[in-house]
Order: sequence, then structure tokens, then C-alpha cells
Amino acid sequence: MNKAIKSLKLMLVLIASVAITSCVQDDDYTVPSSLGNEENESLQELLAKLDSEDSNLTEISISNLKALYEAYEEGQSGFDYNHFIQITDSLLVKGYVSSSDATGNFYKEFYMQDAPENPTAGIGVVLNQVDSYNQFNKGREIYILLTDTYVGYNSNEIISIGGKEDGDEVGQFTEAQVSDYIFRSSNTETIVPLELSLSEINASHVGMFVTSDNVQFPESLIGSTYGDPTEDFDTSRTLQACEGFGYSTFTLETSSFASFYNTPLPTEKGGNISAVVLKSYGGDNLVFLLNDLSDVQFNNDRCTPDDLNDYNVVFSEDFSNGLNGWDVINTEGTQSWYAASFGGDSYVRGSGYDGSNAVTMVSWLISPSFDFDAQEGEQMVLEIADAFSDAGEEPLKAYYSTDYVAGSDPSTATWVEVGTDEIEALPINGGFFDNIYNETGFIDLSAPTGNGFIAFVYDSDDAAISSTRDLGSVKILAQ
Repeated sequence: MNKAIKSLKLMLVLIASVAITSCVQDDDYTVPSSLGNEENESLQELLAKLDSEDSNLTEISISNLKALYEAYEEGQSGFDYNHFIQITDSLLVKGYVSSSDATGNFYKEFYMQDAPENPTAGIGVVLNQVDSYNQFNKGREIYILLTDTYVGYNSNEIISIGGKEDGDEVGQFTEAQVSDYIFRSSNTETIVPLELSLSEINASHVGMFVTSDNVQFPESLIGSTYGDPTEDFDTSRTLQACEGFGYSTFTLETSSFASFYNTPLPTEKGGNISAVVLKSYGGDNLVFLLNDLSDVQFNNDRCTPDDLNDYNVVFSEDFSNGLNGWDVINTEGTQSWYAASFGGDSYVRGSGYDGSNAVTMVSWLISPSFDFDAQEGEQMVLEIADAFSDAGEEPLKAYYSTDYVAGSDPSTATWVEVGTDEIEALPINGGFFDNIYNETGFIDLSAPTGNGFIAFVYDSDDAAISSTRDLGSVKILAQ
């Protein structure tokens, strides 16, 4: 562990010059006496020290604090190592509480995010204290003195702050430590939930309070309660939202100690749900945890997915005949899209991996000419298999152009990107090879007029990305 601490100190020195906000002066630091004299004085002293030019106390953002641990984690190998680091430098982190244990759905922990509205990062705090909502209520502005604390994974593999070690995980702040390390200001903000569809939620949102609209429980759960009486601990219930011709899903998890555990699920209606994004035990899956049942507002009629029979298919390509008139043109590198088949599935594959290394690759897959004026309200649906993903960004982009000349250099034409959210919302393969196809939601193509082209570009970002993408089919629909 000493080596890890030395490495941490080196990382702090490197990051401090660009990533840490130091010696900040902020009007929010004003703390009235209503907190109690002792608590008030402790926080005022801490903030005065932060504002002092003679002090070495530095404020670090939640995002940069998490980055310190992530850098340590990425440097480890195998399984036998501690999943935490000890902070030895004089640091302070600020956040706003996003969770509440008032209903018993959270236990000896709370979560905080870096802003009351439009947050960019969240983190956990583990403490040996129940009913912490009486002190660290939702929206409360919190400061944590990090010197000699621990940052790393809790049992759900969520990066959290704690006061000691617990095996190879972060351990709780003891009751005696809480008053020495965790400070609340008088400021309680309204936490405005971050608006996300179920399919948009990802690991970057862990610890944040988010809201999803047009959500419902499956009809198969009619007659069920939030908690399953046969479960000893947590119950998982599926949420669904209509997207395109199917459903996107997410998991709602409820503790057996939650006061609403035996409350019937509102299966007759759909609507809006607001909750904290966390991970299931062991960190395998993302889940919602409710603060309170008032955050479930199901007052709308249930949704139904779109029916393909309600649309006319005005263009369809499944690549069963190879490229079938589509052009492949590279603007960088020599590795290209190519037609292939496996297990009866035909597709066009793009990959920035040459069998041993990531390579530079910008390859265009360009459709035959399409008449956008022959119908109105065009919507495109893609079938894509995330055959393999590395840790890079999404390499697949979709475009249309109405001034491209067939066979010419595509970089000389005007291209409009479409479908960014729909493509990025598709499930990410966890690093193993497969051919599971997922269908995007509707990608709007109603804007272009006249004759034009559709293009799919694989961009390896100068060999930073080596993911494999299989494009299985392209459909353009119109009503």
C-alpha cells in the first residue's frame, strides 16, 4: 500500500497544475449560526483555511478525485490488490447530497453530486450512521476534508469516500470521524434531476439524481409489489420505455428495509420516475434506487412500441448480396469496411484492429443515391452488432449529404451527422467478441430534400479506437 500512496502523491502533483481548483473564494461559504456554534465554527475555520494564501488546503472536484482512484485502478493487474487509495495530501471536496435514507432504501451511505443542476460527476460516502438524512439531507451542500481518508470501491464497486479500510474495500467513517471530516453548510439546494432516457443512462451517471419520462412497469408485473417477499435483501424490478419498435429497459432496485417494500407497483399507468443511479451488488449492472415513492409519477396512459406495419419501407439493405452498390472510400489508412457473413447473418464490418494492433482508419460506407422528395417524414432504423468494444469513444457515425458526387472524395462534400444519440444508446459489449444485433430508435431523415446519399463512417481517431462494428441492415421508413 505504501507504493500506492507514493504513486498517489506523485499523481496529485501532476494533476494539481491543471485539474484542481485551489484557493477559491465563494459567497456560498457564508454559514449562519443555525447549524450550532461548534459545527458552525468548524466549517468556518475550514473554509477560512481554504481561502487563505498561506494554507496548503486545496479544493478538488468530485470528477478529479475519482480520476485519482481510476488512475490507480488502471495501473493494477490481477485480482489481489486493494481497491482503495489513502489521501495523504491536504484536500477538500464539495458536493450536494443526491440521496436520502429517510425511507430506508439507503443504508449507512449517502451520495453526492458536483452541482445541484446539470451535474457532471457523483460519488458515494460510507459512514456508520443511520438516518443520516436528518443531518445530510438531500440537496445539502457538503464539504469533506480528505486528508487521511480513503477513496475507492465500496461493495457495489462504486467509487466512494470512507474513513478506514474494510478488507480490500473502502470502510465507513466511524461515528467519531464524521464530525472531523464531513461538514455541512447551511445551504440546501433543490436538486434538479438530470433528464435522461433509460437508454441514455451510463456509468458516468452513478451517484446522480436523474429522471426518465415515458416509463412504465411491464404488464407481467401486474399484482407485484416493489419488494419480493421471497427475497431477503434487494428486489430487482424491470422498468421499460417505448423506443422505436421495442422497449428499452432499466432495473429498479428496492431494499428489503424500504418503507415502501410491500407497496403495489403502479402497473396500470406510465410516466416519470426520478431516482439515484447506482450499481447492483458486485457492480455488475446499473440500477435505480428511489429516495421516496413521491418520485414515481405514473399518471399517463401506458405506451406501446411503434408497429412496423404502420410504416412504408422505402429503402432497405441487409447486405445479403455483399456491398450491393454501396461504395467504400478511405480518407485515412488502408483498412476498410468490408462485407462478410457469420452464422447466417450478413453484414458490413468496420474495425480499427488489424489482428495485432489498432490502426489509423477513416473509412466511408456510402449508399446508392436516394430520392428524399419521393416521400415525407423519413426515419432511418439501423441494426448494429457491437462485436467488440475497447475503452475508446464510439467509432461509428452516420451522415447524409445532398451535394456529394458518387465516387468522389467524400471529404469535399457537405455532410450532416445524424443518429448520434441513437447509435451511442445501443448496448456496449463488455470486451468479448459477439454478434448480437441491436436496433436503433428512429433516426430523423426528414430534413434533406432532393437526391442525396447516406454514409456510415468508421473513425479510429488516429488508432485510439479499435472497436468492431457490424452494420447488419439499414431501413428508411415513411408513413
